[in-house]
Amino acid sequence: MHPHPRRLALIDMGTNTFHLLIVELPTTPGQPPHELLRTKAGVRLGEGGISKGEIAPAAYSRALHTINGFKEEIDLHSVTEVKATATSAMRVSKNGPQLVRDIFEQTGIQVEVIAGAREAELICAGIRRAVDLGPELHLLMDVGGGSTEFIIANQTTIFWKQSFEIGAQRLLDKFFTPFDGIMPAASVAAEREYLAGVLAPLTAAVAEFRPVSLVGASGSFDTLADMQLGVVRTEAEQPPVTELALASFQSTLRHLLSLKHEQRVALPGMFPMRADMLVVASILIDYVLTTYGLTRIQTSAYALKEGLLAELLLG
Repeated sequence: MHPHPRRLALIDMGTNTFHLLIVELPTTPGQPPHELLRTKAGVRLGEGGISKGEIAPAAYSRALHTINGFKEEIDLHSVTEVKATATSAMRVSKNGPQLVRDIFEQTGIQVEVIAGAREAELICAGIRRAVDLGPELHLLMDVGGGSTEFIIANQTTIFWKQSFEIGAQRLLDKFFTPFDGIMPAASVAAEREYLAGVLAPLTAAVAEFRPVSLVGASGSFDTLADMQLGVVRTEAEQPPVTELALASFQSTLRHLLSLKHEQRVALPGMFPMRADMLVVASILIDYVLTTYGLTRIQTSAYALKEGLLAELLLG
């Protein structure tokens, strides 16, 4: 018997949310890892700066504060290995490398800033742990704060993947400022027109591979699943996969487009940090559903960090 079981901490530093997953690896091969902690923090790393190519001072200090908090949990759980990745906001910010250095100096955690294509692969690996895709092709979609990944895949093969710098924080900065009231119809139309241009490569891929359904992962989809239920759930309370009824999504979209900020915050199941971003993200999701004629939506509670875990277990 191995005296000290391997304990892994997986950190996903997204543009909106930082995630921490701590697992103990089984001593018997073939057993699933035992989950010790699953938590997230709304950091809004992209707020006030992502569209200008830098991390704003307030966001920078929130990031350091959050990682220091994660480090306390990692120490409490006697973790033996830490794997930390950062995505869109850190990829494009001129002070991203400085933040990586500061995190290392303060916590000893080495953050790897990963490219969009690699992010898409890990997201796919994570989704496959939650959803059995089977032999049919599905469109996988992860709406982040900085980027949105699209993958066309089944359970065994990725046929196409691309990361687009159209995350919810960027869409918010571009189409909805100042953000206090109802999104004007002209802004909704402008976002849809913009998406039609930017997503041309996706449109071509969908025409070629004809995916049968949409599988969504990450913040906006988690919140849509919570809103269908009318309850905000913690990361640990969400089941791996939720069937999101098209009618539920459409009714949420109508609400989001017709309500003011305070009213959106008050919607059952709404995560307050997401009350504005969910508007532009839902227009993006709706664009994808209507343009590509998809009527089935599943949401995956697993994404990038579970993909990292899957990779480490296989490796």
